[in-house]
Amino acid sequence: MQRKFKTVAMAAAVVSSLALAGCATASDSAAPGEAAGDCAPSDGPVELTFTSWVPGMDKVVELWNEQNEDIQVEFQTGPNGNSGTYQNFFNEIKAGNASDVGQIEYDALPNFRVQDGLENIAACGDILAAGDDFVDWTWSQVTFGEDNAVYAIPQDSGPMAMYYRADLFEAAGIPVPTTWEEYAAAAALIKAEGSYITNFPKTDVNWFAGMVWQNGGQWFSNDGDNWGVELTSPESIEVADYWQTLIDNEEVSALASFSDEWNNSFDTGQQWTWISAVWGASTLSTGAPNQAGNWRVAPMPQWEAGGEDAGNWGGSSTAVLKGSDHPYEAAQFALWLNTDPDALAMANELGGLYPASKEGATLPAFTGESEYYGGQKIYDVFAEASANVIPDFLWGPTMTQTYTDVSDGFGTVLGGSGTLADALAAGGEKTVEALKAQSIPVQE
Repeated sequence: MQRKFKTVAMAAAVVSSLALAGCATASDSAAPGEAAGDCAPSDGPVELTFTSWVPGMDKVVELWNEQNEDIQVEFQTGPNGNSGTYQNFFNEIKAGNASDVGQIEYDALPNFRVQDGLENIAACGDILAAGDDFVDWTWSQVTFGEDNAVYAIPQDSGPMAMYYRADLFEAAGIPVPTTWEEYAAAAALIKAEGSYITNFPKTDVNWFAGMVWQNGGQWFSNDGDNWGVELTSPESIEVADYWQTLIDNEEVSALASFSDEWNNSFDTGQQWTWISAVWGASTLSTGAPNQAGNWRVAPMPQWEAGGEDAGNWGGSSTAVLKGSDHPYEAAQFALWLNTDPDALAMANELGGLYPASKEGATLPAFTGESEYYGGQKIYDVFAEASANVIPDFLWGPTMTQTYTDVSDGFGTVLGGSGTLADALAAGGEKTVEALKAQSIPVQE
């Protein structure tokens, strides 16, 4: 099978330039390709602060504190990153009183990098060697492809697959789609049954980005000096035109994601599939309790028959924020948090995280049968998907603004005006304006 993306080596060369673009690097930071500076253990007992919004993470921190008397961590909770925590981080970094360690989603890391908000922890013990412990594409997200540079430790990921109502497809005699062409054909048949194949989520632009990711597309590029904005790349437009047809044919609904009405649509058979991430397994079982045993999971439909490409929706990292007085200890805590079996198991049980650690996928929570999904070992599907996520997808440094602008355009489309391609074009133009407003160099 011919895959529709560059090699990892080529991707690394492109992404490594991220550290140069619009970044006023501090004097003690390593330049791309150079070894990081000294990162020695601190003398005496150490106290760290860690900010995260994941439920139950305070209990995981308690486990660390029980095992590490000389390195104690104070846990601080905050809202989801884009809801306020990131801005708090930036304000605190500027004021010199930021948390030592913070949870940052992959799509927000470039924003922190171009603003020099992250410590390069590569020299903080055995951090560089830990790269082999994580799924390859997640390690690319936290290193930006640089040699001898690590700016965070991968925490969790969101490989995507297709949840589907096996009972409804069987009763209607409709084959479970394996390609996007088959998916469109099934959408028309399901509409004739009085239901929808799925819901188009206007506000979940990162979901749409996962679709583009699967198709081998890019939204951003960097040539070493300037950022390129490519929301209307051929692969992106192909995805937009595909979903535009389903919208025009009224074969998808347009409910507010994760609302009561949205949950009810899955619980009453109005929606037959959901293309979503691994974390959606608990969302679906909670929101559609009456359909226990009827849902299954299959790989994402493919653009070419026989393909295996997957997208990703979500995931985060544990980063050492700029200015930490104890980067060595902070890095060791971040590494433990995302590799220790007990910590991973607790983070999954209490917070629903799907670990980026390769060993994490072998935890009992991810190897057994799922009663809700008819006894299927659904995490086998997601493990395969994670291995097939294209490794070189590059996020831009203003993703919150990009999401908002594209979402506004998607809402207009669902209201009956314009197209998804139009929304992407407008979002791209506004993204360029936002980059220029922040004095981030942009390709003309």
